[in-house]
Amino acid sequence: MKRIAAIQMASGPNISANLNEAGRWISYAADAGADLVVLPENFAFMGMNETDVLKIKEQQGEGPVQDFIKKMCRKHQVWIVAGTIPVISDDTKRIRAACLLINSEGEIVTRYDKIHLFDVTLGDGENYFESEVIDAGTDIVVQDTPFGRMGFAVCYDLRFPEMFRRMVDKGVDLIVLPSAFTAITGKAHWESLVRARAIENLSYIIASAQGGYHANGRETHGDSMIVDPWGEVKDRLARGSGFVIADLDQDKINLTRKQFPVLKHRKLECYKKSS
Repeated sequence: MKRIAAIQMASGPNISANLNEAGRWISYAADAGADLVVLPENFAFMGMNETDVLKIKEQQGEGPVQDFIKKMCRKHQVWIVAGTIPVISDDTKRIRAACLLINSEGEIVTRYDKIHLFDVTLGDGENYFESEVIDAGTDIVVQDTPFGRMGFAVCYDLRFPEMFRRMVDKGVDLIVLPSAFTAITGKAHWESLVRARAIENLSYIIASAQGGYHANGRETHGDSMIVDPWGEVKDRLARGSGFVIADLDQDKINLTRKQFPVLKHRKLECYKKSS
């Protein structure tokens, strides 16, 4: 049986400090038996301003952040989902928020670019316009891995259930969710949404979150968790830095889907009918 872990941290503008922190928790998770480690969104860098990220963008396959993750994979013989890394886009004024899956040999297996961008006004001066610096991805990604069919989503993607249904159509077993939910939206919706995506798709959700206060004045919600296909929270970390860990039980996925075959009960022909 495979063990899966999700790291929680509060990243800042110092890349070296962030990578040292991530490396420490990767080491602890590996020592606890993790075979797969999921890092949060923006794990390597959270700038003072949104545009700061443009200064540290990398070409896929090259750069200090990717080199560090590859080194961690080889050192600890784990697979790592590298949260999001700012990768060069065709649009020189923006980056792609790339979620990379890297295997235990330090090889990039697949890449998912964040599709849904967080352009919202929360009030009290808390506004976010990710589309100003991020070039949205267009492709839903599900990848064969030693842990099963793995789907990828990042933070705001969580609010779009149709995306997760497309993953089900691609045979997904587990979904990784690097995130940096705000304190406001996290308190209101985080747990409800994470557990709902697991329940309605009968899949594991590994939600790795930023959690705490950041140098730029932002506060993130945290509450990293691993949720099984029945919606049961197997492990969680409400606040602070650390990791959550749980066994990935493929038999649990198969048995749940057999005993409760909701995915087979969908009536797609009805959903497509116009009124």
